Amino acid sequence: MVTPESAGWEPSVAQAIIDEYKSKPGALLPILHALQDRFDWIPDGVIPMIAQALQVTRAEVHGVVSFYHHFRTHEPGRHVVEVCRAEACQARGARALEAHAKASLGVDYHQTTADNNITLEPVYCLGNCACGPSVRVGDEIHANVDAAEFDALVDALRTERVEVLG
Repeated sequence: MVTPESAGWEPSVAQAIIDEYKSKPGALLPILHALQDRFDWIPDGVIPMIAQALQVTRAEVHGVVSFYHHFRTHEPGRHVVEVCRAEACQARGARALEAHAKASLGVDYHQTTADNNITLEPVYCLGNCACGPSVRVGDEIHANVDAAEFDALVDALRTERVEVLG
């Protein structure tokens, strides 16, 4: 049986985060961001907790979660790889890079590799427009990424050598 704790989140920690933000104006987005920052995703089990704390419906909370691409509703892999899809990166080859990323990982956006190591996500600007296409892993942005560099980055993630490529 899957419990919240075995699925990567703790209800008591989630409740503490909700309680910290619930009295602030416009609390829903700060709560969601804080939960995603803490757990790396928005578990289904927090939706009723948020709804109750903010006195809104579960549908309202779910609507916000599903509207914003930033919020994940499934636990991500060990590493989240984001490929910039903004216009400047597209003009510098991001479409070919994203096609390569999907093919080489065997997943589409918002999916995780079978080994649960890498989740592929789109991002819509990394602020690195002159050096695109860009890829972000955690807090690290990688510039001028082509297919070979993407493969080297993924290899490093699989063997935990990402700092070498920084």
